[in-house]
Amino acid sequence: MTIGGSIVLLALGAILSFAIQDSINGVDLVVVGYILMAAGALGVLLSLVLNGQRTQRRDDLPPR
Repeated sequence: MTIGGSIVLLALGAILSFAIQDSINGVDLVVVGYILMAAGALGVLLSLVLNGQRTQRRDDLPPR
C-alpha cells in the first residue's frame, strides 16, 4: 500500500466516523470509519519504514 492509498483510507474513515449521520441496519459506520483510519495509519507507517529501508547510498552502488 502506498502513502497515497493510506491517506485515502484515513480520509474515508474520518468521513465515515465524523461526518455521516446515516445508519445502515447491522453496520456501525463509526466503527467502520475507525477501522479504516487505523488501517490507513498503519499503511502510512509501513510505507515510511519500507521506503526508508529501500534507499541506497552512492558508495553502495556497483561501479560502472
